[in-house]
Amino acid sequence: MSSGLQAERKCTVVVNHCLQHTGTCMQVVLLFSDTQIKDESFVEDLSNLLNTYEVPNLMSAGDLGAIFENLRPRAKQAGMDGDRDQLYNFFNQEVRRNLHIVLSFSPVGDAFRERLRKFPSLINCTTIDWFTAWPRDGLATVATNFLAGLPGVDEKVAKALPALCVKFHEDVQALSARFLAEQHRHYYVTPTSYLELLGSYKRLLANRQDEVMTAKRRYEVGLDKLATTEAGVAGMQAELIALQPQLVESTQQTQAAMDMIARETAEADKVKKIVSQEESVASAEAAKVQAIKDECEADLAEALPALKEAIRALDTLTKNDITEVKGMKSPPAAVKLVLEAVCILKGVKPVRGKDPQSGQMVDSYWEASKKMLMDEDFLPSLKAYDKNHIDSGIMKKIQTYTPQPDFQPEKIEKVSKAAYGLCCWVRAMEVYDRVAKVVGPKKEALKQAEAQLEVVMTALSAKQAELQAVLDKLAALDADLAEKTGRKESLEAEVDMCKVKLDRAQKLIAGLGGERSRWTAAATRLGHEYAQLSGDVLLAAAQIAYLGAFTSTYRSDCLHGWVKACQSQGVACSERFKLGVVLSDPVKVRQWSIWGLPKDDFSTENAIAIDAGRRWPLCIDPQGLANKWIRNMEKDAGLLVIKLTDANFLRTLENAIQFGKPVLLENVGEVLDASMEPLLARQTFKQAGALCIKLGDATIEYSEGFRFYITSKLRTPHYAPELCTKVSLLNFMTT
Repeated sequence: MSSGLQAERKCTVVVNHCLQHTGTCMQVVLLFSDTQIKDESFVEDLSNLLNTYEVPNLMSAGDLGAIFENLRPRAKQAGMDGDRDQLYNFFNQEVRRNLHIVLSFSPVGDAFRERLRKFPSLINCTTIDWFTAWPRDGLATVATNFLAGLPGVDEKVAKALPALCVKFHEDVQALSARFLAEQHRHYYVTPTSYLELLGSYKRLLANRQDEVMTAKRRYEVGLDKLATTEAGVAGMQAELIALQPQLVESTQQTQAAMDMIARETAEADKVKKIVSQEESVASAEAAKVQAIKDECEADLAEALPALKEAIRALDTLTKNDITEVKGMKSPPAAVKLVLEAVCILKGVKPVRGKDPQSGQMVDSYWEASKKMLMDEDFLPSLKAYDKNHIDSGIMKKIQTYTPQPDFQPEKIEKVSKAAYGLCCWVRAMEVYDRVAKVVGPKKEALKQAEAQLEVVMTALSAKQAELQAVLDKLAALDADLAEKTGRKESLEAEVDMCKVKLDRAQKLIAGLGGERSRWTAAATRLGHEYAQLSGDVLLAAAQIAYLGAFTSTYRSDCLHGWVKACQSQGVACSERFKLGVVLSDPVKVRQWSIWGLPKDDFSTENAIAIDAGRRWPLCIDPQGLANKWIRNMEKDAGLLVIKLTDANFLRTLENAIQFGKPVLLENVGEVLDASMEPLLARQTFKQAGALCIKLGDATIEYSEGFRFYITSKLRTPHYAPELCTKVSLLNFMTT
């Protein structure tokens, strides 16, 4: 389906929708502008609406039936609920009462005059409200309110800006009339262009102020660094001179400490040698003492286990065991033998008595034993027996008992438990005494050896203390040497670092010394440029907003007058203003040239207007220069090229808007498709948190990366004011 048929159907649907709603008691305003007229049949329908408030053959019988059913209750109240004609008349009355038609037509061109001739109802059935150009006071008031509170702008300059903006607007109006008279080319200056001037000025001024101040601060920081470095060089030289004597003194102290340590080390070595010899003697004496001690302990190892075993056996005895032995009327011989040995050891004398067998008087230890056993401290006395001072005569008697067969512990244990313990005790005393007689001399020798060892160790301790004192002194000297060496190394490192810094600083000053004058000049130039930004950016914004459609001669004449106007109003600006100087980036301009943009100032200014402007560009490009440049520039970004004659150009445009692809619409005529109006006016809105735009009947997401270019091969196109306000009209004809 062609775009014309689509537009006609859409218009029919809209009118039908309005009539149905107004007929059902809903007040509706139908706003229709001439930019939406895709076909002259639209105007015919509007003429019918103005004349009779109906469009012939617009509604089907089914639509009217549904409307009549909704109207019948109110028609009955009005007494018009009879036949179908009465209901239709009532519907028409409701439409007249509720529908308000507002037409917005431009008087420019022949189309308006032709439509008025064909459809007189456009005059007869309407009230004409002619919107003229804004008056000077209105322009000044808008500029004053719009430019209030500009940062970085002097108050005197701020007061002069509204008057300059009004002058620029009026000058371009005069220039467009001259352009039409001399070149027969149409260009319309509207209040929208004036608002574009004010908006561009605020935006570009903020950007340029930030860029210029950032660059100026960089140079100033560099100059501060140079000044700081120069001051630091003098300080480092003074520091280096002050460090040299300290380094010499530290070196001398370190050397003196090293000499002292060498002497003390030699003295310590002598003491170490003497101590080593005495340690050898002490070690020999200690080995001798240890040998005697080991021999004594080996001998005692024979007696001590038996003694401990006897004590354990005594510990097992109780008073009942002793009472048992005392109560024996005729004890076994082995028991008597054990008790005799115990009596002998304890020095208990035998009792003289008659032997029952021989009848003679004999010494009897049994009776003495019974008396001994009756002693309450008998067992404790055995445990506390003085085993180290046993009389030799007693021990000789005991030694006659121990070899006897009846005096063996294992035999006695079978006869009496108490006798067994006493037997073990007697045998332990005999063994201990025998060993003690052997160990005694050895103990005496051990005592003498230990005394000798103590003398040797005392002398050794004295020498070791003397050696330790020397070593402590040597350690203190080492610590002092380490401290002095550390200080010396620290001073050397500090001197070396100072030399390195001084060398680097001198190289930096030598290398950048020539840059100082250039940086100073650049900072001064940027400061002067910053002071002129108020005027230069105003001229740049005015050129972008107004002068794109004019040739270079007209641009130069107009800018020359504007520069004089700024100077007369006290607004600082460049004497020879050039848009390329104020807003261009040399690197970007160079890249544009590589992409095919002509190197003349006229083409560069057009490119800057595209780059810095807010509106989409419409390039008057009969020579194809802009088309070639745009194709090369956006090739890597995936440029999509479309024409209005393409069947699916809207679908391509929708995809590009959604995915942020650049689009080139080429070979346009004097009229653009009405469905593109939201895109040209950038009528974006938020929906579900996403930025969207309505294109035709579809609502799509709008990508910030989308870019749109329009080119025309017409040499002298006549674009309506409605289109001039929505695009940035740029003349790329070099001749």
